Amino acid sequence: MFKFEIQKKDTVTGARTGKMHTAHGTVDTPAFMPVATQAVVKGLSPEEVRDLGFQMIIVNAYHMFLRPGHKKVEELGGLHGFMGWDQPITTDSGGFQVLSLAKTRKIKDDGILFQSHLDGTEHFLTPALAIEIQEALGSDIMMCLDECPPYPSTEQYIKDSVGLTTSWAKLCKNARSKQDRALFGIVQGGVYPELRERSATELTDIGFDGYALGGLGIGEESNSTYDITEHTLSFLPRDKPRYLMGLGNPEDILTAVSRGVDLFDCVIPTRNARNGTLFTSQGKLVIKNARYADDKKPIDESCGCYTCRAYSRAYLRHLFIAKEILVLRLLTLHNLSFYGELMRNIRSAIAEENFSNLVSSVQSLGGHEKN
Repeated sequence: MFKFEIQKKDTVTGARTGKMHTAHGTVDTPAFMPVATQAVVKGLSPEEVRDLGFQMIIVNAYHMFLRPGHKKVEELGGLHGFMGWDQPITTDSGGFQVLSLAKTRKIKDDGILFQSHLDGTEHFLTPALAIEIQEALGSDIMMCLDECPPYPSTEQYIKDSVGLTTSWAKLCKNARSKQDRALFGIVQGGVYPELRERSATELTDIGFDGYALGGLGIGEESNSTYDITEHTLSFLPRDKPRYLMGLGNPEDILTAVSRGVDLFDCVIPTRNARNGTLFTSQGKLVIKNARYADDKKPIDESCGCYTCRAYSRAYLRHLFIAKEILVLRLLTLHNLSFYGELMRNIRSAIAEENFSNLVSSVQSLGGHEKN
């Protein structure tokens, strides 16, 4: 059965460490989940992801539903057996992808009618089907189907969206058949504090194993994101895990942890790696820049990852300019190693009551190139 334990609370901020116990193991929080969109973290094997210290990944239920199909995955041993990952897995509901990727879609009171972005076939995603898909996939943490409105949206649109999200959350909970797997509700409400409060309160009244904050980091100012996060958290149970969906810049993670967030996911480290942008202890580094053509140093001299131990900036730049496949793996290894170390440092700093000093020391990690 799913269980969450708070281990340590920072005496200055709202940061805390904890443990999430799931059917496939325990996750130390605050935690970052690498995105395995189609049951793979792009460029890496499950063993490599595990060796980097990650205890949980997130898989995209929308993509698994369309290809190869959730029933096929279930026949092949669920996601854990299918992809060879024996640790916890979170899946989303597919709702965000339906709204962002579908060729056409129509939101109804009982679900979303959409056309696949792959072949144009028509599907109707209901709250019950969203749960059926995730249970078939064998998720350790499932997400309720929600309606994620675009930014900006009118207050009336967001109000209607909150009502729909609450209605669907109830239906998702009723459709759940595997009680040993966790189910999280997703708080919506845009940038309107009173609607965030309403959404959080309504979901708390229904009762879930954890709560996610959705609909943030989609165009609003960073300060607005942080303010809405802090405001929303004040209406969520303190003894349940809080998950900030889709935000993953280092400074975003540090700020959100300081407000009491426990769980994160984002494509930033892997997508940036494929685009040649690397995170280092001195700030971002863009490997394609000509200044690295003769640079014998590793990406980050303070990093112990395989890429930094074995290869120079000059060689990695050569591979990137030559469009060699290997460079995508090597850069992804580095960026995820950076994120794994960041989360370990966060947990250690909270445990040692030194979190505020950590925040001060790494405020520039998301900034411009400094190497």
